[in-house]
Amino acid sequence: MTHALLRGDHHVHSTFSDDAVSTLEENVAAASARGLETMRLVDHVRRSTTWVPEYLTAVRALRVPDGLTVLTGVEAKILDAAGELDIPELPSGIDRILIADHQFPGVDGPLGPSAVRERIEAGWAPQDALDLLVSALIATMRRHPGNQLAHCFSILPKIGLSETDLGTERIDAWARAAAETDTLVEVNEKWGCPGIPLLDALQKAGARIVASTDSHEASEVGRYARVAEMLDGWEAR
Repeated sequence: MTHALLRGDHHVHSTFSDDAVSTLEENVAAASARGLETMRLVDHVRRSTTWVPEYLTAVRALRVPDGLTVLTGVEAKILDAAGELDIPELPSGIDRILIADHQFPGVDGPLGPSAVRERIEAGWAPQDALDLLVSALIATMRRHPGNQLAHCFSILPKIGLSETDLGTERIDAWARAAAETDTLVEVNEKWGCPGIPLLDALQKAGARIVASTDSHEASEVGRYARVAEMLDGWEAR
């Protein structure tokens, strides 16, 4: 079956990101060829990023085929447990910030996955680490409402944990915060997250879910395998 969510791709990178290979124009052409109705063009930023006005000008100059809506975004990592983002001052015109768990949001700043694993091996209780992660995500959504969670919980396998370790209480609190803050939550093809139990919690809370490929080249735009299988299983129950 084809799920309605797969008519959109809400996380598509271009050459404005240093790890992507396709231009904005190539991504638009690919989205149109795939029959998508919506695409969100997104590129990585840091506090030092200066090209966002140039990016917006380039997006506005695109020739967008009929039937396709092009949205904009920037992707920024969570820096700490208070919900600070690694993001510059943004001009008007960015539809959504994509909030990313590229690193673990520690109390005093971001921690790499290896550092978190070492702390857990040294005695940091995994449940305390999960409490900190979920509270940081909730703090970020409340501090930056109306945005989007990118590949949320992709950090977990990197630190030796999984979504099943989160438990119902943490998942429900996270889902409620997404609904209360008008935060879109993407189900991400590249990372295969979040999984079905978390989608259930989001649906129950009334949060909005979108699909994304997290593509870094145009050939990946709108091409779903893991997400399609997950959504089919979710609907078939």
